[in-house]
Amino acid sequence: MGNGAQQQKLLAAAPEQPLAERLRPRSFEEVLGQEHLVGPHGVFRSFLRQGTFPSVILWGPPGTGKTTIARLIGEALRAEWLELAGTEVGVAALRALLRRAQLVRARGRAVVLFIDEIHRCTRPQQDALLKALEEGTVTLIGTTTEPPGFVLSPALLSRCRVYQLRALQEEHLRQLLQRALEWLRTQEGIRVRLEAEAELLRLSGADARVLLSLLEAALSVAERSEEGEYCIRAQTLQAVVAQALPQYDAHGQRHYDVVSAFIKSVRGSDPDAALLWLAVMLEGGEDPRFIARRLILLASEDIGNADPHALPLAVAALQAVERIGMPEARIVLAQVTAYLACCPKSNAAYRAIEAAIADVRSGIGTTVPLHLRNAATPFLAQLGYGQGYQYPHDAPEHFVLQQYFPEGVAARVYYMPTEQGAEAVLRERLRRWWAERYGKGEQQNP
Repeated sequence: MGNGAQQQKLLAAAPEQPLAERLRPRSFEEVLGQEHLVGPHGVFRSFLRQGTFPSVILWGPPGTGKTTIARLIGEALRAEWLELAGTEVGVAALRALLRRAQLVRARGRAVVLFIDEIHRCTRPQQDALLKALEEGTVTLIGTTTEPPGFVLSPALLSRCRVYQLRALQEEHLRQLLQRALEWLRTQEGIRVRLEAEAELLRLSGADARVLLSLLEAALSVAERSEEGEYCIRAQTLQAVVAQALPQYDAHGQRHYDVVSAFIKSVRGSDPDAALLWLAVMLEGGEDPRFIARRLILLASEDIGNADPHALPLAVAALQAVERIGMPEARIVLAQVTAYLACCPKSNAAYRAIEAAIADVRSGIGTTVPLHLRNAATPFLAQLGYGQGYQYPHDAPEHFVLQQYFPEGVAARVYYMPTEQGAEAVLRERLRRWWAERYGKGEQQNP
């Protein structure tokens, strides 16, 4: 078969049955990377040996084998297989399906209800499953890429067991790739010289389905050598992948994970890692205003008075992002991210307000002393409001010894400046004031 004919054969087969589907594992032994679940001593194999299987939620990244494992479980149970996608579930349709399951169950046959992307089901749709699970009408297998505790109701989770699938490692992807190349050689008569294996693995994003789809797409445009091999080079992959989009969901758990890594990198003073996570968010379609708002929060929480310029710079970044938009806003965000990562760090202000709020919530007295009250009218002045108040600007260094805490509340220290950056100056100033106010040194402050 000629080069063009074979390529046409691949293209013709793809819409009907993609390579990823043709290579879907037909047994637990073929599943890669999930030995803790389906290996010889895996928990799922133990359930099946006992002849029973609980309702489960399979949680893991895309392309790790959730659907494959679910189908293999159904085959092993010899159960009636009912399947729905989370995007297609309606309460009425679901109840009709459960009535069908009752009829099957009444004939003595087990029923597996598989719901892909179960996190897309609404709470009423999830609640519609509860009675069937309680009565054992169906064994539910749901799959999700989102943390079940965030997206599924407690009532549903209490009736299921959650098992996490592990992200595929490079060794698993290499095994899958070799399996695919061998299958193409033996089943399709297609020999492949893969010169861009590392690039192909990188572009897959640890997703088995993406890996096989990229391989299939590359074969459809690959050149054939004189020896009859299809040669896949880096430029071949570039022809089928205009851009390697990062795995990022602006509304899912990946969103929270990447944002967390971004903030922790800035807090940890690693501008390079922070800029990488910033790039992941921007390329994944994150709202740049959201990123700017998080930087404002970080500027106060993690830098504070160690660098007083951090907060106004972050606020200015939000204003700039709102006014110029993407793609230019990336430059503003990069500048501020790099600066904040390089700033001296202090969370003293954050700790101070948390401690003060804790005291207020615990019921600390909050009666304002008379000398601190506002004598807004002559009548209030006659009652003693404002009497005895000492105006600090009339004193040397604009500081006077005066009680500012509520009546009956002993003075306490919330704000403890660090020795980082500009905060060291504040620390020294407060040290002198503490000595005057309490007659003690810094180490003995109340």
